[in-house]
Amino acid sequence: MSAGRLSINRVCTLGAAFLGIISIVAIIAAFLITKKLTVVWLELMFVTLVIACVASFVAFLRRKLVLFSDNLCRTIDDMLDGAAPPPQIYEEESLFYKINHQLARLYEVLRENRESIAKERADLQELISDISHQVKTPISNLKMVNATLLEQPMPEEKQREFLQASSGQLEKLDFLMQAMIKTSRLETGVISLERKVQPIYDTLAAALGGILLNAERKNIHVSVDCPTDIVLAHDRKWTSEALFNILDNAVKYTTADGNIQVSVQSWEFYVKIDITDSGKGIAEGRQGMIFKRFYREEEVHDIEGIGIGLYLAREIVTMQGGYIKVVSKVGDGSTFSVFLPRAIFEGTLRLP
Repeated sequence: MSAGRLSINRVCTLGAAFLGIISIVAIIAAFLITKKLTVVWLELMFVTLVIACVASFVAFLRRKLVLFSDNLCRTIDDMLDGAAPPPQIYEEESLFYKINHQLARLYEVLRENRESIAKERADLQELISDISHQVKTPISNLKMVNATLLEQPMPEEKQREFLQASSGQLEKLDFLMQAMIKTSRLETGVISLERKVQPIYDTLAAALGGILLNAERKNIHVSVDCPTDIVLAHDRKWTSEALFNILDNAVKYTTADGNIQVSVQSWEFYVKIDITDSGKGIAEGRQGMIFKRFYREEEVHDIEGIGIGLYLAREIVTMQGGYIKVVSKVGDGSTFSVFLPRAIFEGTLRLP
């Protein structure tokens, strides 16, 4: 019989039988050697006392093991159900304390994993809901245009107008998908930012190049104050993307003949990039919401956009150890301040 198949009750029974046989043999041997009943009685009393002590110890140990196994099973069930953490045991030198301590650590890991999975599920549901909401309008418009072209005869000029409208909706869908791909890749770590010490001037110039045409169409004056000798560790491509998104919003929400000012300052710990516009401004109660994915204020729904630019900008800046600050007043424009850590702290920053 292998030791792995022996139960505690069977081991106790075999141990008691073995101890009884040894005791009988010892008593018989003592009688044969001494030929005195007194010695036999004394030895019998001693053996009885030993057996009683062993039996009491085994019974106590068995009771402790049964209670511990019951508590262990109950605790594990509670942990799996997420009901409650393991109870605290303060017998620091006991085996039960050590096992309980490990169970407490296991419970914390399970709880964190459960919360992480719940958060990821909620974020995924929110993302799916947001995407469904965003694609609903362009898809409905495309269906309507397509049905009109198929069912109603119309002159070539009118067909061209409908096709141009359809092209605009397709571009909106493409822009939405590209923005979502960029965001998801950054969030899941598929794309990692490669920070290199380089001038911020060139990065800012690349971002400005994307908005100058739209600014000229609205006759918006753009002024830039950026020293060419300011360098810091940053990812040029993605930082330019973040700055472009902020500048693009400034152009969209600044009326014709307005102004946009961009200034760069080198501080001790950070490089600060201020983007100030003369637009409509943002109410103080909404300044914390504008960085949410797909958030747009109700009064600007007639302006082209999907509300993901600022969210993506904040993600990019945060992943590089920086942050974005907003100062705005309704009717008096807004200032978005981007803070990026200086290059001298490259060795101490935690990067993704």
